[in-house]
Amino acid sequence: MPTLKVEYPKDLLKLVGTELGPSEWVTVDQAMIDKFADATGDHQWIHVDVERAKREMPGGKTIAHGYLTLSLVPRMASTLLEVTHRSRGINYGSNKVRFISPVPAVTGNGVRVTSEMSVEIEGQPKPALIGEIIGVRYA
Repeated sequence: MPTLKVEYPKDLLKLVGTELGPSEWVTVDQAMIDKFADATGDHQWIHVDVERAKREMPGGKTIAHGYLTLSLVPRMASTLLEVTHRSRGINYGSNKVRFISPVPAVTGNGVRVTSEMSVEIEGQPKPALIGEIIGVRYA
C-alpha cells in the first residue's frame, strides 16, 4: 500500500476513521533482538539464548521482547502516513497496550504483577513517562 501523504498536521483531522495499512513488513531477527537486549539490559534467556530456547521454548525459538515489538510501531507507521510540512513529531504515549503473543498460557505457576511506574527527569516538575506496567512472572 502506498504511503498516504497530507501537507499539514491539521489535514490529519480529515482522516479520522480512515483505516491505514498494512505497513511494510519488518524482519525481526536474532541480531535485532540481541541489540535490543544490549540497549535495554534485558538479557533474559527467552530472548537471547538460542540453544536453550531450542530445548525449552514452545516452537524452539527465542522470542522478541514485547517492548521491541512496541518500539517498531513508529518505523512501520512511517510507511503508512507522511505529513510533508511539519516541524517535528513526538511520541506521547500508548493506551491499552498488551503483549498478547507469544506469552504462553501456563496454568498454575504464573503471577501477574501490575506496577505504576514513573520516570522522572532531574530538575523537571513533570515526569518523562508514567504508566501502568503489567508483567507475568513464571515459576
